[in-house]
Amino acid sequence: MPPWFLWLVLCMQRHEVVLVTGTYEPVPLGEADRAVRVLPVGPDEQLLAASMVDFLRLDPSLDLQARAPDGVSSDLSIRGGTFGQTLVLVDGLRMNDAQTGHHDLDIPLPMYALDRIEVLKGAGSAYYGSDAVGGVVNLITETPEATEFRLRTSVGNFGVNEQSGEAAAAWRGIGEQLSFSRDFSSGFAPDRDYRSLALASLTHARSRWGATSLILAYSDRPFGADQFYGPYDSWERTKAWFAAARQELGERTEVSFAYRRHTDLFVLLRDQPQTYSNRHAVESQEASLRRHDPLQRKATVSYGVETTHDAIASNNLGDHARTQEAVYLALDARSLGRFSFSVGGREEFFSGAGRQFSPTANAGYWASSHLRLRASASHAFRLPSYTDLYYSDPTTLGSPYLQPEKAWSYETGLDWNSGGRLRGEVTIFDRRIRDGIDYLWLPAEQIWQATNLDRLNFTGLEAALTLRLAHGQTLALRYSALRATDELGAGVISRYVFNYPSNSGLVAWEGALGRNLVARARVGVMDRRDRSPYAVWDAGLAYTQGRVRPFLRFTNLTNADYQEILGVAMPGRGIVGGLELVLLRGK
Repeated sequence: MPPWFLWLVLCMQRHEVVLVTGTYEPVPLGEADRAVRVLPVGPDEQLLAASMVDFLRLDPSLDLQARAPDGVSSDLSIRGGTFGQTLVLVDGLRMNDAQTGHHDLDIPLPMYALDRIEVLKGAGSAYYGSDAVGGVVNLITETPEATEFRLRTSVGNFGVNEQSGEAAAAWRGIGEQLSFSRDFSSGFAPDRDYRSLALASLTHARSRWGATSLILAYSDRPFGADQFYGPYDSWERTKAWFAAARQELGERTEVSFAYRRHTDLFVLLRDQPQTYSNRHAVESQEASLRRHDPLQRKATVSYGVETTHDAIASNNLGDHARTQEAVYLALDARSLGRFSFSVGGREEFFSGAGRQFSPTANAGYWASSHLRLRASASHAFRLPSYTDLYYSDPTTLGSPYLQPEKAWSYETGLDWNSGGRLRGEVTIFDRRIRDGIDYLWLPAEQIWQATNLDRLNFTGLEAALTLRLAHGQTLALRYSALRATDELGAGVISRYVFNYPSNSGLVAWEGALGRNLVARARVGVMDRRDRSPYAVWDAGLAYTQGRVRPFLRFTNLTNADYQEILGVAMPGRGIVGGLELVLLRGK
């Protein structure tokens, strides 16, 4: 038996991570042909994080553009794509908001409901359809497998007050988890307060048919929105309802259904709501049937059908609805520890006789037991949101004549493992967008106008080096560089596309301090295009054994003055301290 095969088998036995994002069927992470990042979100990791977005900040190619802390109102850009070009999923089911991409991270799940986050960097429309231009974030929920009862509470400056908890049980193949979170802050500045409530139920069961899962979730988030969308002391409140069911029909077939309702109340002047306000309600349904069949021992064909429907009722955008149907077919071939190859395509049909075909081709090759090469080429597209099409206020105007965005993405990379303590990876990518959607400033009319941009080309590099230190500690160095071809012409100003980071870097350390203490420190440096660079230092410390587990979280330790979205100040130095009570923990 060759030594590279023994090495691969041992690595898979010790560090098996099955990837479900950016593939037509699950594969080991080490066999992925695309640039994919897996971020664990277990109970111990959660003690060091305030919200889901804190985990996304551990990768500099994921550009979090937050208006408030704790993920209250944040946009996510991947590889320089706009927030509308990032697709967000929960267990592979769409969460993107048809009203506006500003709500794509308004996820109605407490952190206790999450197991990990998988991030596909680059085009993903061949797998998931519209919006997956810059990348895909897939939130994988927890599978209840033991009896647990946890409560967590914490307080901090800026009037921070947080509570969360979970109760889980498993019996005869049925698992159930109930979780909640409540976050409150009086704000670090006037009109920057927020309240967040999230509730969720996760049910998993196994029968002779196969696995069954059911998700029910709800969230309610009112927050002060001073300067969020202009020079106004605004206020906003969003609510979300989400229900999803998945059922395996044997080993090779799966059906799923999801329903999402999202409401948005926006008040331009908080103390004068009668002056100007918008009320939006979006309902979305999704259903799919997927199957895969082995052709031979080393090849699999995957195919399926999907349908989505969304409708909006809005006093500003009007009442609209649209339906999409899709079919896909893919072939995956791989020889364990040597090569892999997949090719697939997805045909999307829209209301009004529109259609879009998105193919993908990916390949990987083990040059040695320590070095793997990979490459891919994929097509992606994005339908304009209802805001892009129909929004109107004194400073912003949509356009009902917008065309869908279309893009080709190419990447090549290598993953290197020394076989011991050191790992490295490098990826070079290129994305070519046609009919890109952005808002251009029209000086004569003094207004932002939604427009299709003819050509936008992005080229970038991502590099990472991870060193495993003694006693389970790790040190990670990550860097991302991005350049765009500006063909707008002299004096033309865009609102979103050219707000990308030219350079971003990260130094992160985490590990154990003694037997029961874990800690994490992160320094992120951001050099955004045409703006001054800044650095933010965050850290956390937690005790992870016993029934009482204290923790501390520190944010912006150097008290840096920075803005992730121009004109919206972020808070200074913060500290939060609390306890997690593990009242019951079974096996």
